[in-house]
Order: sequence, then structure tokens, then C-alpha cells
Amino acid sequence: MTTTVERPVTAAPGLLPGGLTRPRIVGVGTAVTPTSYSQQEVLDAFGISDPRVRSVFLNSAIDRRHLVLPAPDDTGRRTPEVQGDLLDKHRTLAVEMGAEALRACLKRAGADLSDLRHLCCVTSTGFLTPGLSALLIRELGIDRHCSRSDVVGMGCNAGLNALNVVTGWAAAHPGELAVVLCAEACSAAYAFDSSMRTAVVNSLFGDGAGAVALLAGAHPGTVASEGPRLLKFASCIIPEALDAMRYDWDRDLGRFSFYLDPQIPYVVGAHAEIVVDRLLDGTGLRRSDIAHWVVHSGGKKVIDAVGVNLRLTRHDVRHTTGVLRDYGNVSSGSFLFSYERLLDEDITEPGEYGVLMTMGPGSTLETALVQW
Repeated sequence: MTTTVERPVTAAPGLLPGGLTRPRIVGVGTAVTPTSYSQQEVLDAFGISDPRVRSVFLNSAIDRRHLVLPAPDDTGRRTPEVQGDLLDKHRTLAVEMGAEALRACLKRAGADLSDLRHLCCVTSTGFLTPGLSALLIRELGIDRHCSRSDVVGMGCNAGLNALNVVTGWAAAHPGELAVVLCAEACSAAYAFDSSMRTAVVNSLFGDGAGAVALLAGAHPGTVASEGPRLLKFASCIIPEALDAMRYDWDRDLGRFSFYLDPQIPYVVGAHAEIVVDRLLDGTGLRRSDIAHWVVHSGGKKVIDAVGVNLRLTRHDVRHTTGVLRDYGNVSSGSFLFSYERLLDEDITEPGEYGVLMTMGPGSTLETALVQW
């Protein structure tokens, strides 16, 4: 059984029910940790010789990932970190990357930290109380009256979940700037053992943060007011695949460990049409009317499965595959890395439509329809 949720587009393209203005995406920014590794370098760093594990790494369609690995000891061996150290690592890296991505996003929007009125932070690679939003407000000296929210534990799909919620906040506060920040320190979610389960996860994820700024109406200052409008969101959760992506406590290792079912690409691919058709239902649009696709870099097989089921070309997912190649899967912020690359191409035209798509635990697919 598949459960879907949709919010219909109103007849007036720039307005929401009640006469509220549809928010626009007015800025984006990304950041990564300082050190990157090729897949071969990761294998060498941990002395991995099992041919099955090596094959997973070397056939991942990933060239490099940004990671903060444990330092080698006197013998050159890298010792796995205990959960407490990993939580400290998450806190440090999430704040550092988050601050950098936030500044880059605001710069692109022509805004300053003083313009920020709502900050929503997304993370799944560690648990923080107070949340990341509070830590960043203190770290960057953001106005203490800035409203905030934190989305924790939803996984790779969470960036669009947060964007949906903050779109509502922005519409209800015209002229006030809101930012969704996804900060994922995947280095703080690594386990080291000889299992294929661990190999799949360790071969895929990298550190990264992405931020996106939203604004409804015009800002009284110099903040940009151009960018695609957020028209509609649609979700699809697959309850029968609830356990296919999960974060478990590993009693043997004494730490959390992520699990990905090998069937995930096919499950996600089979439901991609359902959620996109729901997204476009009532809009008068067909899939062929979508000029730009921004899809989560979930892994080579995931991208291929989504592409086949939606009949997307290699060109359609060029940014998705490019981000996977250069950064790996950076979880909830991956789609913002792809969106940034699309903007850097400077090829979008007024009136064109785009679809944003993420997928993650639940198992869940999230989509958004935008128009330039």
C-alpha cells in the first residue's frame, strides 16, 4: 500500500490560498570538509583487501568524497572512534560546514546574517540538544530573536521535507528571509567491520552542507527577489519498505550503524512515477514539460532506477551524477549541490518548470515543483 500527500496548485500562479505570495528560492550555498579522498585512498587508509568490498568501492561511480577520517596511530593503523567521539565530530563539522554554507547562500541572495528571520537546520548524522540552529545562532552572532526549527533523523529526503515546511513560514511572513540548512557530517556515521552491509554504506556517503534561502514578496533591503517560485510539493511513503533504510544501534560495536537494503534502488525507482504524477496532477503539466530535474544523488543504482522509470536522459540527471562523482552521497543536502550546479550553468529561462526530488528512510520520496 502506498500513501501519498499532495497540495494542489491554485489557479493564480503567484498566489497561495488566502492571497499569500508564493515564496521564491533566492539563494543557495554549499560547503564540505577540508580533506577529500579517492575511493582507492579510503581502501588504502583502512587496509581493505577483501575483493568483494573493494569492488563495491571501485564500482560506485564516485571519484572522490570529503571525509574526516580518524588519525592513524604510531603504527599507521586507523582505530574506529567510539560513539561519544563521533557525536563530538558531528557537532564540530556540522557547525563548521553549516556556517560556511549559510554564508555562501546569503551572499548569493545578496543578504547578510542580519536579514535572517527564520533558520531551519536539517541533520541525520548526529543528535544535538540544543539543536544545530541554536549552535549556529550563537556561533555566528545571529539575532537572538531569529525564529528557528530543527529537522532531525529523517535522512536523505529531509531537505525537501524542511523546504516544504519553511515555504509555509515564508509565505506567512512576506518580505522576511528564511533559510533551510542541511548539514551532514557523514564521517560521524561510519562503522568499521568486514560486513558487506558496512561496505555499501562506507563506499557511498561524504561530508557536505547545503543551504537554500526563501523569500515571499519583496525584501525592504537589497535581498534578491528573483528565482524560481515554489509551486507545489508531493510526498510518497512506502510503508512496506519502512526498514529498508535505517539507523540502528550496533550492540557489538557500541555505536550507531546505518543500513541500506540492496533492493532500495528498485523500490525507489518503482515509486518515482507515482509521486511525480501526483506532483503534476491538476497542474496541466506533463513530465515532458519539465525542463530541469534536480534529483538526490542517492547512488548509481538509485539514479539509474529513477531515470529509467521517469524516462530521464543522462543530460537530465547530469548534475545528480556529477555530484555523486565529486562528493558521493551527502545525504539531505545532495539536491542543493545539484541545484547550485544548475544555477551556475545559467541556462534557465523565465516560465520554465523544474522538479526537485529526494528519497530516503521511510522509505520516502519527496518532490517539489518550481517555476522560473
